[in-house]
Amino acid sequence: MLTLGNLLCGTVAAIVLLTQHNYELAFYLVVASAVCDFFDGFAARLLKQSSPLGVELDSLADMVSFGVVPAVAMYCLYGDMPQISAMSEPLAEVLGFLTLIIAAFSALRLAKFNIDDTQHTEFCGLPTPANGLFCLSVAMLAAAGEFVLAKEMVLLIAVVMAYCLISPIRMFALKFKGFGWKGNELRYSFIALCAVLVALFTKYAVPGIILLYILISSVRHIINMSKK
Repeated sequence: MLTLGNLLCGTVAAIVLLTQHNYELAFYLVVASAVCDFFDGFAARLLKQSSPLGVELDSLADMVSFGVVPAVAMYCLYGDMPQISAMSEPLAEVLGFLTLIIAAFSALRLAKFNIDDTQHTEFCGLPTPANGLFCLSVAMLAAAGEFVLAKEMVLLIAVVMAYCLISPIRMFALKFKGFGWKGNELRYSFIALCAVLVALFTKYAVPGIILLYILISSVRHIINMSKK
């Protein structure tokens, strides 16, 4: 039920984006999808219930909520934002479809996760929920006039975030090893920094938190690779 709740919230988010360009409602629907995505695994562990069906269904739901929806959000935002270069209108329309690379690379990211046994304690590449929240929050803020993004910048964001999904960077997971400090130093520190960002920047905090997550994970990955 929780996994299907994730899927349904994502489906409604895609509809409101395509029909109304309502980025704020779509953002909160994706937040609801992320909550369902977190608690379906938590509930399965708590109830000691798991099955191959649940694993496959989870990926299918994630593909809609955190793959298709952020791609649609970037596509709609691209159409709503001004253009700064002198490219022709037909070319600009065709380039807009490049934002859908997020959906393609999300599918690849999820497929790799399903067959990679090394991603139980950390991730290889940016998790799709994090990418979904980033794209939707940026779209919501830009559409609300909090900052201006040219079409070209929207394309750049889409391509960079798509690459992050399939990058070889090992990113830490918020899966706690008990509740003690030892072994969870990075996780507790990250949560504390997130709380500070929320307190200081409120609605700007979500993209900042995701960028902070990518930055910390990248530095950690470089340090670990240099040790090897």
